[in-house]
Amino acid sequence: MYYAYDGTYILILIAMGISMIAQHWVRSTFNKYSEWQSQRKITGKQAAEIILEANNIHDVRVEHIAGFLTDHYDPTNKVLRLSDATYDRTSLSAVAVAAHECGHALQDAADYHFMRLRAGLVPVVNFTSRLSMPLILLGLILGYTGLINMGILAFAMVLVFQLVTLPVEFNASNRALQILDGTILTAEEISPAKKVLRAAAFTYVAAALGSALQLLRFILISRRRD
Repeated sequence: MYYAYDGTYILILIAMGISMIAQHWVRSTFNKYSEWQSQRKITGKQAAEIILEANNIHDVRVEHIAGFLTDHYDPTNKVLRLSDATYDRTSLSAVAVAAHECGHALQDAADYHFMRLRAGLVPVVNFTSRLSMPLILLGLILGYTGLINMGILAFAMVLVFQLVTLPVEFNASNRALQILDGTILTAEEISPAKKVLRAAAFTYVAAALGSALQLLRFILISRRRD
């Protein structure tokens, strides 16, 4: 009965709505500019190699990875992985995403402080994210607010991690646009590239908002139990 009439579920619905909007925006924007071929016919792989070479980064490999928008930079193994829609495509979307991932490689080479902070938080968040829900559920079952609050603190680390991720992603996109402008893309192609990167960045904003709403819900439940 308690859960059936839990009014805080509205926060979950809002978070789900924001996430769906973000996913739709990034997919529709990426697909739209996947139809726009770059004037210089440079593939995502070639763009990444050009950017890395221009910045004297010679220890990062560029590899293909299966999937749609599974692109990422692996700082541990020094590998930049580009997805099916990016690796060998010459679209503006492909070049923009490849350049964004190169932005992370540039951050790594420059020892960008937010990137180091995020990397340091990974093991902590991996632990606390698995611990938070069991603590909260156990606290609700036993009626022990202390356990709920411990779970809330553990879940708060997820939000901290996502907030730290935001400057990392925005900075990578800014680095990408500075490199692309006038070198790999023409001046007319920069605006569409910005739209692709802006849509991709919103997915991280949406994730942070979703976690903030979930955290708020847990806090409201804890106070109501009190």
